[in-house]
Amino acid sequence: MAWGGRPPPAGSAEPHARTAWPRRADGYVDGRTARGGLLTSARPAPTGLASGARRVLTDNWTGSSTVPAPGLYPHQWSWDSAFIAIGSRHISPRRAQRELETLFAAQWGDGRIPHIVFNPAVPPAAYFPGPGFWRSSTAGAAAGAPRGVETSGIVQPPVHALAALLVHRADPRSSARHGFLARAYPRLAAWHRYLTGARDLGGGGLVAVVHPWEPGMDNSPCWDAPLARVEPAPPGTFRRADLDHGAASDRPTDLDYGRYVRLAADYRDGGYADGGAGPAFVVEDPGVNALLIASEHALAEIAALVGTDASVHRDRAARLTAALVDRLWDPSAGLFLCRDVLGGGPIRELSAAGLLPLLVPGLPHGIAAALVRTARGAHFGLGHQTRLVPSYDLLGPAFDAARYWRGPAWFNVNWLLERGLRQHGQAAPADALRAAALETAVASGFAEYVDPYTGEARGTRGFSWTAALALDLAVAAGQSV
Repeated sequence: MAWGGRPPPAGSAEPHARTAWPRRADGYVDGRTARGGLLTSARPAPTGLASGARRVLTDNWTGSSTVPAPGLYPHQWSWDSAFIAIGSRHISPRRAQRELETLFAAQWGDGRIPHIVFNPAVPPAAYFPGPGFWRSSTAGAAAGAPRGVETSGIVQPPVHALAALLVHRADPRSSARHGFLARAYPRLAAWHRYLTGARDLGGGGLVAVVHPWEPGMDNSPCWDAPLARVEPAPPGTFRRADLDHGAASDRPTDLDYGRYVRLAADYRDGGYADGGAGPAFVVEDPGVNALLIASEHALAEIAALVGTDASVHRDRAARLTAALVDRLWDPSAGLFLCRDVLGGGPIRELSAAGLLPLLVPGLPHGIAAALVRTARGAHFGLGHQTRLVPSYDLLGPAFDAARYWRGPAWFNVNWLLERGLRQHGQAAPADALRAAALETAVASGFAEYVDPYTGEARGTRGFSWTAALALDLAVAAGQSV
């Protein structure tokens, strides 16, 4: 049954020249060209899914990259572009390549890929904090910030190597013709070196984040305790442009925003350096590290494809996996917990980030089984109370079904969990999650996020990664897009 008593969208054929791509041995589907007789027949996508998702991605395309949403997020975001490329490869593999190449062109000399690449054509007041706040080309000069483009100085989760590999698989001939992987590999390798080197701030072999925006789950309750140590910037010193495009009840509070601004300003004023006295917020996040491990495995495959030694990436993935289990796994909670490096211990809040290590190949079987039980149990309710995994513990004291990352369900998180479930042999719950995500994407108007109980759209509509990942799930389900 659909959420909120709504019937599921009717299925009808949507004619298009392409049909579904063949299924790989691991259960996933990759785009292919028609050469060699590789195309297969397909079930039709739900009415409105293919056309609606394509329209969103077309409307949000700037000519070189895709904005998450034109009003609320009018620039290029790092992990958004990775997810967008994963979906848009089914429309145009070359456009998906360009999506990532535009992002990689803004990489800093120290290897970091910034979380925002600013479009100079967008009015400065359209987004805060904008380029005038970050001042990357001057404040980040010592860290190798590019001179020709303005960016933020923080990062987002490293899903890019996985995205690059999937984009390559969509059309290997186009990828080879344009030298896509050959150009991407050194960028990705430098990015991973930065994370595993400069960002091992806890000394235990894991990547640490220095701002709540870096793990992508901006106002998660996991950050409440470490953020409480941060003196917020005074309210009159900044203006929140996000409230012009979204309900205040859906967005982070002014107090949280003041702390975000303070942390970002202090990091900027320190030249975006990760050493020395260091930032006031340092957290090891299981989601960030799980995505890095998955991307290290992808980077090993990319290295082999470009004729480079892949063992460094396989070895690093193994070390990261061991450190992830050793430092962040909590058997009593049945999931991975964030660690407050400065506070010296685990953060005992249950977040969807703690389920994302399902993505990790070779995760111990007992841990993977426990993560599945936790996802389907009372705290996340998958398949019972909820059809998409909420971003935060349903039973947690800070749960809010409407407010950003404090409870709503997000499509990128559920795409990652669907992949993780399937990787660990959980085909039935993965199929159910995929079906629920497809239905909800259409019913919500490709919303940024939704109420995990009712599926009611929250945040902005026409959100790019929702549209892109819906396309990817539809193709994986054998539907024509």
